[in-house]
Amino acid sequence: MKRFLCILAVFLTSVLVPLGYAATPAQHQGKMSDAEIEAAIRVKLAKSKIGKDGLTVHVKNGIATWQGVTNVMQHKGAATRMAKTAGATQVVNNIKISDEARAKAAGDLTGQPRRVEVKTN
Repeated sequence: MKRFLCILAVFLTSVLVPLGYAATPAQHQGKMSDAEIEAAIRVKLAKSKIGKDGLTVHVKNGIATWQGVTNVMQHKGAATRMAKTAGATQVVNNIKISDEARAKAAGDLTGQPRRVEVKTN
């Protein structure tokens, strides 16, 4: 059984490492550089809906600092989660919620029925 496990480990290592599935030394030790964390956040930001908000992020000593204004209240929390999952140890979220977004959120809490627009082709 030990022999089988050793062979399996060697096989998986020889297949997965070249495919990029192995952790980098920095990721393995849990220490990514500020530049690596910032780059990871920017990749996530480019792929997400909040990337259109024009938010900026800077990482120093593992702490990600967000700046900007958003028209969608949920984007502020999404930015914090994004930075954490990219490797930031802490997040300072200075993203401001626009007055438009605050008014919309307040309107959603009035208890009035929501208007729904149905598009037909």
